[in-house]
Amino acid sequence: MSWLLALPIAIPFLTAVATFLTRDMPVGRWLSIIGSAILLAASIVLMNTVLREGVIAGQMGGWAAPFGITLVADLLSAVMVLITAIVAVAVSIYALADVDEKMERLGYHALFNMLIAGVVGAFVTGDLFNLYVWFEVMLIASFGLLVLGGRPEQIDGGVKYVALNLVSTIMFLTGIGLLYGMTGTLNMADLASAVDTADQQLLTVVAVLFMIAFGVKAAVFPLFFWLPASYHTPAFSVSAVFAGLLTKVGVYALLRMFTLVFDHDTAFTHTILLWVAGFTMVVGVLGAAAQSDMRKILSFHIVSQIGYMILGLALLTPLAIVGAVFYLVHHIVVKANLFLIAGVAQRIAGGTELSRIGGLYKSAPFLAVLFVIPAFSLAGFPPLSGFWAKFLLVKATLEIEAWFIAFIALAVGLLTIYSMTKIWAQAFWEPHPDGVEPKLSKLSTRERNAFLIPIAGLAILTVIIGTMPEPFVQFAERSAAQLLDPTPYITAVLGEQP
Repeated sequence: MSWLLALPIAIPFLTAVATFLTRDMPVGRWLSIIGSAILLAASIVLMNTVLREGVIAGQMGGWAAPFGITLVADLLSAVMVLITAIVAVAVSIYALADVDEKMERLGYHALFNMLIAGVVGAFVTGDLFNLYVWFEVMLIASFGLLVLGGRPEQIDGGVKYVALNLVSTIMFLTGIGLLYGMTGTLNMADLASAVDTADQQLLTVVAVLFMIAFGVKAAVFPLFFWLPASYHTPAFSVSAVFAGLLTKVGVYALLRMFTLVFDHDTAFTHTILLWVAGFTMVVGVLGAAAQSDMRKILSFHIVSQIGYMILGLALLTPLAIVGAVFYLVHHIVVKANLFLIAGVAQRIAGGTELSRIGGLYKSAPFLAVLFVIPAFSLAGFPPLSGFWAKFLLVKATLEIEAWFIAFIALAVGLLTIYSMTKIWAQAFWEPHPDGVEPKLSKLSTRERNAFLIPIAGLAILTVIIGTMPEPFVQFAERSAAQLLDPTPYITAVLGEQP
């Protein structure tokens, strides 16, 4: 299975090399789309294999686990690779109209594909040190994309982004060193049993170090300040892929480590996660409510919605983990799409500051419909995907009589409706303050197609998940079962243990 697991990493890396070599030629943008499409095909094959055969693992270079480099995919890993490929295809098509020739010459497509490779690598690695390596690949590529163009606000956002992420890196490496010193291994499957004989009090300290390190990546309270300071500054293609994928790698790492390895003191660690989830939801949605720029509103809502995912992990019941997995997949699609729509609004209306734009519903009704779908899904309107995600998590809190956190989750949903309604009222419903008619016809046919095809595709996916939730919930249930009982994961990596 080694080739099947390595292929989704190799494809974007090879695409990055090809697009870098052709960065001065128009063919580079098409190579990026082709590479993303091939990645999507490979991820579908991977998902089909995992659905058919269960957890699969491969040992790179023929070195048996836990000594070699292990790649492993269970249902959660496979669906994250698949959704990454879907976002990559959508954004690479969108970039045809969003990314100009100057950014292409500076290496946009190479950095974009290197970022995708880092994200996929983080999802399929079975080794903590290699998870650190993939985090660094993502950090380098994302910083390059963030400052591409060199505007002052980009540099300012990039410095804040890198500074806090370097703190996260130090915490991560410190935790890795301590964990290796305690157990003699960094293979995740091997750690699951190796930590049982370690000093449990020191292990709790190490768990907190990892919680902080991954919490920075996930942008949880109080470690989220880098996100709203940076995500509104780059090209919209960059904002969309950041919004959809980067924080979810941190959430994935928390889900993986705090179900597989750090499950020895859940009364302490998961209580911290519960408080973090509550504050993340509240602070994020209040920050969004206070903003008047579309991208800044959406950036703060990333923070808010991450709180729901952490809530599922904190509760650690089967239904809560199901809700967290479902929410994770739903949010990637919805949030990436909202940033893509914001880019079109900026192009035809002249900006993203709500007080300076308007009239989009009258002059671009199709775009208005495409906005309503992910916006209402984010807010949790039935029958869209966000409703089922929130329903599962709220039901999980009520099952264990966690009334207060259930109230917070519902209240944050209402405030999310307020923010989405504010965007709708000012950007779409009210007339443009300057009397401008922001028509899609201002764009060339190529630009309209490049913008609207990926947006419509992601919107259709949101509707499908919402109107036919049963297979997706069943998939989330199977994924949650694998997280809560990691025996198949451990067996796939280490083989049958005596």
